[in-house]
Amino acid sequence: MDYALIWAILIAVAVMMYVLLDGFDLGIGILTAFASDEAERSLMTATIEPVWDGNETWLVLGGGGLLAAFPLAYSILIPAFYIPVLIMLAALIFRGVAFEFRHKAVRNTTKRFWNGAFFGGSLAAAFSQGIILGAFIQGIEVSGRAYAGGGYDWLTPFSLMVGAAVVVGYVLLGSCWLILKTEGATRDGARKWARRTLIGVGLAMAAISLATLSIDPRVTERWGISMTEIDFGKFLFVSPIPLAGAVLIGFLWRELTRNSSNDWLPIVLAAGIFLTGYLGFAVSLFPYNVPFSKTIWETAAHDTSLKFLLVGGGILLPTILVYTVYVYSLFWGKVRPGEGYHA
Repeated sequence: MDYALIWAILIAVAVMMYVLLDGFDLGIGILTAFASDEAERSLMTATIEPVWDGNETWLVLGGGGLLAAFPLAYSILIPAFYIPVLIMLAALIFRGVAFEFRHKAVRNTTKRFWNGAFFGGSLAAAFSQGIILGAFIQGIEVSGRAYAGGGYDWLTPFSLMVGAAVVVGYVLLGSCWLILKTEGATRDGARKWARRTLIGVGLAMAAISLATLSIDPRVTERWGISMTEIDFGKFLFVSPIPLAGAVLIGFLWRELTRNSSNDWLPIVLAAGIFLTGYLGFAVSLFPYNVPFSKTIWETAAHDTSLKFLLVGGGILLPTILVYTVYVYSLFWGKVRPGEGYHA
């Protein structure tokens, strides 16, 4: 049994769950800056109150799994991304504090400060995650078993572009979540934001896909596309992924531009768009978890350790899934004005 591959899939699933679940509540944090008034801002945050803490569990699972199952990859990647990782963690902490304190504030100046902190923390966390993703796709300079690049190798035009794309994508997820959870003017405003950001997501996915093809010859070989020719045998095998993404974008646009009562459909379609992008990156980078230097098998712990860890993972992952499904089903339905957080 290929335990390294199993653990790579488990970590990939955990990261994808984090992107989808914490993505929409980071998107809502960004959207709060554009709320019409304090009442609407509180309504927006009320939609994520029961779930936002649990959403970040998947980040812990992904990071902890990387350390335990692929210690060499962890020791290379963390030094490569020290600064954006620290910014992301600081932003998530500051955002969490602001989420609680904005409800405690009495004076308007204090409330404005914590509202701004909640928006700023959400924006910084989303942008940092995009920069980390962009820098990861670019590849890591490795010498032997250690990171050999500089402290700012992560800061490139490509990583900045991916950072901006992730922000726009999270706002799309947040808008679609608000369509699901709110009514009236807030829901109508969310539909407008979803349409605007969907255009940005479509353009960003096309631009990043083309830029990714130019990063490393192994990527173009995997997709069967180069500047001079197309290997139709390879391309047709992987083409359903970008095709599915384009179709989902079209379906979501149609759903957002008509008077539909299916408020659940936009968030499902938006999640599907993210999933196609994630699968596209997987196709481009597999089997490297330190692109383009180390594969998952080169960085994995010993099979004995992976097998032992799989016992715990086999218990922990279903438990988190059951808890997530239970919480979301428990707090299913629309959130109405006056149902804010009062802890």
